[in-house]
Amino acid sequence: MAIEPRGDIGNPQDLDPTALGFMCGLEIHQQLATGKLHSRMPSELFDYGIAEVPDGWPRSSRRLRASRGEAGQIDIAARFEHRRNRSFVYVQPPNAGLIEMDEAPPLEHDGDAVDVVLTMAAMMDAKPVSALQVMRKTVVDGSNTSGFQRTTLIATDGVVDTPSGVVGVDVICLEEDSARKLDTQSSSSGETVFYTLDRLGMPLVEVATAPDVQTPEHAKETALTLGTLLRDTRRVRRGLGSIRQDLNVSIACGDRVEIKGCQDLDWIPRIISLEMARQLHMYRLANELRSEANLPPLPPDRDDDKIPVENRVSVAATSRLSLNIHDLSDRFETCESEMVRTSLSEGSRVQGVALSGFAGKIGSKRLDSDGAQLPRLGRELASAARLAGVAGIFHSDELPAYGISETEVAEVRQTLSLEEPDAFVLCVAPAWQSELALEAVVERARGAYHRITREVRNVVIRKGQPADGTTTAMRPLPGGARMYPETDIPILKVSIERWDGIRDNLPLSTEQRRERLQNLELSQNQMDAILSSEMDDILIMGAEGGLCGCKPVPAKAWASTILDNTRADLAEGTGHDESKVPWPVLTLAVHAREEDIITREGLVPLARKLWLEGPSSTETEFEERLEWFTQQAEEAGFTPADTGEVEAAVEEVISENMDMIGERGMGAMGPLMGAVMQKLGGSADGKTVSEALRRKITELDN
Repeated sequence: MAIEPRGDIGNPQDLDPTALGFMCGLEIHQQLATGKLHSRMPSELFDYGIAEVPDGWPRSSRRLRASRGEAGQIDIAARFEHRRNRSFVYVQPPNAGLIEMDEAPPLEHDGDAVDVVLTMAAMMDAKPVSALQVMRKTVVDGSNTSGFQRTTLIATDGVVDTPSGVVGVDVICLEEDSARKLDTQSSSSGETVFYTLDRLGMPLVEVATAPDVQTPEHAKETALTLGTLLRDTRRVRRGLGSIRQDLNVSIACGDRVEIKGCQDLDWIPRIISLEMARQLHMYRLANELRSEANLPPLPPDRDDDKIPVENRVSVAATSRLSLNIHDLSDRFETCESEMVRTSLSEGSRVQGVALSGFAGKIGSKRLDSDGAQLPRLGRELASAARLAGVAGIFHSDELPAYGISETEVAEVRQTLSLEEPDAFVLCVAPAWQSELALEAVVERARGAYHRITREVRNVVIRKGQPADGTTTAMRPLPGGARMYPETDIPILKVSIERWDGIRDNLPLSTEQRRERLQNLELSQNQMDAILSSEMDDILIMGAEGGLCGCKPVPAKAWASTILDNTRADLAEGTGHDESKVPWPVLTLAVHAREEDIITREGLVPLARKLWLEGPSSTETEFEERLEWFTQQAEEAGFTPADTGEVEAAVEEVISENMDMIGERGMGAMGPLMGAVMQKLGGSADGKTVSEALRRKITELDN
């Protein structure tokens, strides 16, 4: 017999995962740095808000409906979205064409995207499928113009090695990303959601692990390990929103939920611990409700659930919680709540439902030991209602409050014929919307008699960060009915030769790349920055002399040039993006500086001139380009002065400023540097002048 679960939900971080039967797996979604998956459009994001979208970008409006899947059933998540009475406006940017608008058939897979995901599969020692069949996955929240997302299974049965143990990888898929939401506008007849199509069709790899994650901290480790592995391909997009982690979490007395919105890896352990606490609380609440209704208790382990028992409980819960919506607007005509009065004046209604036996069980806001909201049924009811588009609900456990008086509470209780153990819920919204919201509330309350609802939940976000790590209901957990074959795209065979070629050319891991840099005399900060910016290949080629015949340049100097945004300095004012600056231009300029052919001050202007006006590295030998470069340096006055000239200028400036040196010591370096450079007409290297000045001032002090 299973042991009753123990643990204090007020201290979620102290809950014992093993004792609670914790299970967890991750789903990682990472954007690839290739073109779009089923159109030959570029994967480009336009950083515009709804008010900044250019007037010339076309817009189109649509309403979507749920369709039946291959088995002839409508998916539960799709059916729910269909009832929300929403319309959608799509903004069409330059990288969205007829395919993104669902007005032309999709093209075959982007070959680069397939190779990237096969590479990832090989790095996880997964087994590729021999034939790639595109599937349609029903999505009717408006984020896909077609009402479905295209996804392709690439490989199965892989592994990743984390510091806390091996985690299995169940599936690796290649799929299209969705459209980006720009805005939501509400009206009395429903919501209008605005999407932009720049991201729609961008290729994503989806990696779903087995439920091998052992603890909340291990989940963070696993996400970090997977993210590093994917980045090691050097074929993924970087930046905010380019990778998303979803968590599949359950404990034995609860059930599986999928948590989305875990962008910050540091929050993952907290989010999971809070979900464990929520599931434990809802289990205990279910048994409290069952006990009061003389119903069989819920077993501590979901594997022990009995269908006949749960059916009996379902019938009893439905009988106790009938869906009987009452219009209570006339009870609130003189309400002190400004929100209620304003809503009524605009045509909304105040409607309510009774929840028999729920007094004191809905709960009010309290915080745990770390400041997160403790789980309570009221939040679950409110999140269910909000899915209908309403701002929220009022319930009797928190009233009187918010401008609703004790007199109004008493009138509602009298109208609904409530006894002392009974509770009620109010919703203020247009009639059709409040009815949908209250129906969702009653369904959620009935579900409180059972194990937690299997659903997709979203991390509560405030100002771009998790509010406290708690989650809210997003939609029902989708079932198999949402998936059916895509008939517009031919099946793609994966040949043994293609797979062997990928396995024979796997990218270096981060540790292997770090080992390559160990003998280059770089500082630890330089090494970390070079690896983080994925510039180690460029660094190695420059240090070894592999960039268009250029001679090797000192690794430390080359690393500084790469990290100091020198390419951005070269591109400034040219109208070109810094990514267009050829690396051979920079290696030649650094070589010239290190060989005292040019001054440090001349590097950027001369390299810019070489890039825009000089001989091409693909058509001209290195020595000829260096000769052209040297001639330009002489004409522009960027040839370094010889050592004798520098020493003479330093001696002269020091003799003229002895009083300043006596007062400031080394503090006089700045003004004296400027004076020496002026005497030399800018032809001296700043580092040489600085060293000479420092040496002379030190000699004076001694």
